[in-house]
Amino acid sequence: MSTQRLRNEDYRDYSSTDVSPEESPSDTLNNFSSPGSYQRFGESSSTTWFQTLIHLLKGNIGTGLLGLPLAIKNAGILMGPLSLLLMGLVAVHCMGLLVKCAHHFCHRLNKPFLDYGDTVMYGLEASPSAWLRNHAHWGRHIVDFFLIVTQLGFCSVYFVFLADNFKQVIEAANGTTNNCHNNETVILTPTMDSRLYMASFLPFLVLLVFIRNLRVLSVFSLLANVTMLVSLVMIYQFIVQVLPLENKMKDPQKFSLILYVGMAIVSALSISLGTLGYLQFGAAIQGSITLNLPNCWLYQSVKLLYSIGIFFTYALQFYVPAEIIIPFFVSRAPEPWRLVIDLSVRTVLVCLTCVVAILVPRLDLVLSLVGSVSSSALALIIPPLLEIATYYSEGLSPLAIIKDALISMLGFLGFVVGTGVTLYELIQPSSAPIFINSTSAFV
Repeated sequence: MSTQRLRNEDYRDYSSTDVSPEESPSDTLNNFSSPGSYQRFGESSSTTWFQTLIHLLKGNIGTGLLGLPLAIKNAGILMGPLSLLLMGLVAVHCMGLLVKCAHHFCHRLNKPFLDYGDTVMYGLEASPSAWLRNHAHWGRHIVDFFLIVTQLGFCSVYFVFLADNFKQVIEAANGTTNNCHNNETVILTPTMDSRLYMASFLPFLVLLVFIRNLRVLSVFSLLANVTMLVSLVMIYQFIVQVLPLENKMKDPQKFSLILYVGMAIVSALSISLGTLGYLQFGAAIQGSITLNLPNCWLYQSVKLLYSIGIFFTYALQFYVPAEIIIPFFVSRAPEPWRLVIDLSVRTVLVCLTCVVAILVPRLDLVLSLVGSVSSSALALIIPPLLEIATYYSEGLSPLAIIKDALISMLGFLGFVVGTGVTLYELIQPSSAPIFINSTSAFV
């Protein structure tokens, strides 16, 4: 949800800065007068319902999907799928609240669109509390902070995912066969520490994020979609065949339907992959199900294909926090130095995500930490509180207030428990991997 857009009933980019698809950020450097002086991208064209559905699916399917079998293992074969279904329904409801509040302020203020930060800011301005009204601008800062943590956190996850999968493929290369029916244990040929694999990817990812033109990035997005789709199909083919149990639409009024259809697909993928993956591999399930696939060239290619998709997706996940952070520095630099500052900040941010991955080289822990700290705030805590602030003075029913309060408390509980368990595991690691986030923390 974090990268979706809110435009009336459509999602807008959460970032506080804007870029047009006809030009890269470097083309607009001469127009900087403030961090918010970018023109928001994508306003000159609209998307069909199918394109919107694809973007919605792309924004909600990534490395986290591959870690759900481990979440099912920790939660239990019964409570795991049920809790995923419950949290999926709650998350979709929160998305709907966010869209509804954005549409409300668009209509009231006669604005064509509002991003997440703007919606929270105007919601605080409409609250009955004078203190909240006076500090409404902090709403945008809080959203931007959690968005940066979320997106850069996922970028760190990508480092770990790439290193783990490439390391396994390379070390098992000598024992890889064409027989995919017997998932036999293979003696790995030690190469180098996974942290060195992360460092080896660093210069390539730095060069990748130097591409600032959205049209070029869209090509990489298409390539990532294709490779990840092929990989998911092959993963499903294996776990089902072997199981012992055998921002902007042309018609924005349809967005609510697209939202529910898209999230129903995401929920079905999450529950089925998590449950079937755990049933197939049991207690041996790892932080990413790709690491459990048979040691044959077909499924080794799955790891490589998905890794390629993740590699190119890095630039897309990086784009939003970059467009929040970079204008702050570039707009304050002398004009001849703006391009240098832009590229330097990008390099520092990529290095930062690499350092985090090196310090926490366990995929399950990085996923858990990102999901607990920031995703729970953006997806579960803020939207219900936003509805209360927006509609309280207009006679919001007590039942709706209680419902929103309970959802926010649920999100806060996930934040506290998930973060606490993950930090404890970092300080005193056990031999068994964990997977705690805002979905699985309650079971």
